[in-house]
Amino acid sequence: MDNFLITADAALRTLFATARASRACPTLADQASVLTDTEKAQAGALMRVNHVGEVCAQALYTAQAFATRNEALRAHFKLASAEETDHLAWTEQRLKELGQRKSLLNPLWYGAAFGIGLLAGRLGDPVSLGFVVETEKQVEAHLDGHLALLPANDHASRAIVAQMKDDEARHALDAQKAGAVELPPAVKNLMKMAAKVMTTVAHRI
Repeated sequence: MDNFLITADAALRTLFATARASRACPTLADQASVLTDTEKAQAGALMRVNHVGEVCAQALYTAQAFATRNEALRAHFKLASAEETDHLAWTEQRLKELGQRKSLLNPLWYGAAFGIGLLAGRLGDPVSLGFVVETEKQVEAHLDGHLALLPANDHASRAIVAQMKDDEARHALDAQKAGAVELPPAVKNLMKMAAKVMTTVAHRI
């Protein structure tokens, strides 16, 4: 029951509370981002997608922590989730600074990601960790693409995305060290297709 209540609380906090970061935002005070309205809209759409990705990350890690019976692995997932909370807070704040909104479909994204994370967790800890590795690798590539698409003078968004990219790479490496198995190519391709749908829709809605 305690685990269930903790999981429900995490969902409510992600969707309806203002995220609080434990680390300072990586933006630099001496690098002002002076953007046109068009550039703000462009950066805002990309950061909205990134914010949705962090909503999904919260759902995935929370579901996997709920599913595992290994207390050490549960602590591993919770630590990763805490770092993803920093990303959630940074992207949310950046959206506000850009005058843009979060995705209207966040509850849907959270529910879908939670279901996927729960399924991965039920398939066993090595598979669950393998899912983390593949997810983080795809997210890292996605963020690398955003660094190429963000306005060159949007130093704030670029600093946030660069730090997120570094963190995701470390999460993948940590999951590999914890005993992840390689997922089948068909599963990886299915994950890419699902991510493509999410990023395309979240870019606008």
